Amino acid sequence: MDQAKLARMQASVRIGDNGTPRRKVKKVHKSSGTDDKKLQAALKKLNVQPIQAIEEVNMFKADGNVIHFSAPKVHAAVPANTFAIYGNGEEKELTELVPGILNQLGPDSLASLRKLAESYQQMQGAGGKGKEGEGEADDDDIPDLVAGETFDKDEGVE
Repeated sequence: MDQAKLARMQASVRIGDNGTPRRKVKKVHKSSGTDDKKLQAALKKLNVQPIQAIEEVNMFKADGNVIHFSAPKVHAAVPANTFAIYGNGEEKELTELVPGILNQLGPDSLASLRKLAESYQQMQGAGGKGKEGEGEADDDDIPDLVAGETFDKDEGVE
């Protein structure tokens, strides 16, 4: 390229005078604190109160996994049926948490946990059967022929 053209291009991208670094793009930094401030303001309108001495929170998902929070901060507005849980959540399998959470469940929760475990086992069984190809009888299998009957008609087929 031409030296004069390069000099004009350099002059157009300078922010200050000679000796200052060139900046191609001005970066705009967005702060994610605005979302947190809006959330805090909405919770303040609901008059949430902190709940002390909660050791863990478990949220059961439809696919059988559990979102597990250890030692979270919990705020609640009971009249509005609103709970805010702050902490590091981990997604775990239901089988990992079952021995520890059985003593925390009531009778109706225990029944729903049984149903969830049965559906989870059915999902695992359906997934495993297709992969391993076990020889169990199924509705999709071909039925056995009845003695004395054939599917061939007497059309001269021998």
